[in-house]
Amino acid sequence: MAAEPLVREIFIAAPPERVFAFLVDPAKMVRWIGVHVELDARPGGILRIDPNGRDVASGKVLEVVPNARLVFTWGWENSAHGVPPGSTVVEFDLAPEGAGTRLTLTHRDLPDATREDHGTGWTHYLGRLRILAAGGDPEPDPLASPDTRHG
Repeated sequence: MAAEPLVREIFIAAPPERVFAFLVDPAKMVRWIGVHVELDARPGGILRIDPNGRDVASGKVLEVVPNARLVFTWGWENSAHGVPPGSTVVEFDLAPEGAGTRLTLTHRDLPDATREDHGTGWTHYLGRLRILAAGGDPEPDPLASPDTRHG
């Protein structure tokens, strides 16, 4: 039996098209989730995210619905993390809510031993996305290596 997916839901005070841009434009993504991002935001395109100057997550884009949905595979290139590249699936779903957006992140197929760390990480990075997409400026990322921090 597959583990229950990890789900995080947030409200962002910005329209879906603005939030979506922060999910598919590597120059915008790097401001909330990494120190280096490579993304070809079309089905079959590559995804590589270095969130902290030490680790790299990689996968492939599975689905892109402009301003509504992004799905990609996910895993860590360092085998010590217990989630091989492309072995899990991350879904971002955006729904208009008033003048803002309800973002639901669903991370599927995570090994039980990695759920807590991934949950903490997604909560952290979605908080940064919420600030940035709403027009704010998040502080430099405390999880990143000091010489690689964006803020």
